[in-house]
Amino acid sequence: MNKTIGILGCGWLGLPLAKSLLTSNYLVKGTTTSEAKLKHLTELGIEASKIVLSEKGIKGPIEGFLEKVETLIINVPPKLRGASKESYVAKMEHLVQKIEASAVKHIIFVSSTAVYGEIDSVVTEQTLPAPATESGIQLLASENIFKNHSSFKTTIIRFGGLLSEDRHPVTMLVKKEGLKNGEMPVNLIHRDDCIRIIEKVIDENWGAVIINGVYPEHPTKKEYYTEVALQRGLNVPDYEGNKTKKGKIISADYLLNVKKFKFLTSIKK
Repeated sequence: MNKTIGILGCGWLGLPLAKSLLTSNYLVKGTTTSEAKLKHLTELGIEASKIVLSEKGIKGPIEGFLEKVETLIINVPPKLRGASKESYVAKMEHLVQKIEASAVKHIIFVSSTAVYGEIDSVVTEQTLPAPATESGIQLLASENIFKNHSSFKTTIIRFGGLLSEDRHPVTMLVKKEGLKNGEMPVNLIHRDDCIRIIEKVIDENWGAVIINGVYPEHPTKKEYYTEVALQRGLNVPDYEGNKTKKGKIISADYLLNVKKFKFLTSIKK
């Protein structure tokens, strides 16, 4: 019988991931917070459920969604800005209680390099996190909720800045003036490689490891975003000439040298 994968959060990353897993003959269950999106997911062959996580609890058929799921991909961004922000940690605490009562044996927790904070050095998976933002703080606390659990194994993937052909940070940066830290390196990854990393974790059953998911080229922000803006026919981003910090380079050596992963999609696409 084909393995059942659950994707909690079929959005910008989760939906194309679900489509790719379907082509590999996995059974895919997915969630959305939108009633309107349920039909679309179902038409694609995804067993869809409307699930809404909040700091007060979980709305929707979470037990039914988790039923028969062997590997669960938690792909829910913190969203801690604005008037409607809620505790991400509280959401994950509600979720882990439901997972404990299910048959899930493997968690893939989609995290962020924001957990490392403002370190001025090369960062590996052994670097002690020192988050400097509320998002980073809550992501690290949530990682620990799953990492320290005994009833399932958790793979934590700390992705760098995410991009794709149709969603690129340069489109927002060119609208701003006086951008800072132009001499700092970029730590980015294309969505296609994110999907390939997650699929490799599933296919090879990597288990309880932490992974830095970042493309192994790190031009400065000013160099990189200027080049990409020119490629797209946009105005060049306005960076100030400050060089006070070196910034961090997120190392992908574990993926490259231990797991022999090959990045296939340039961040300059």
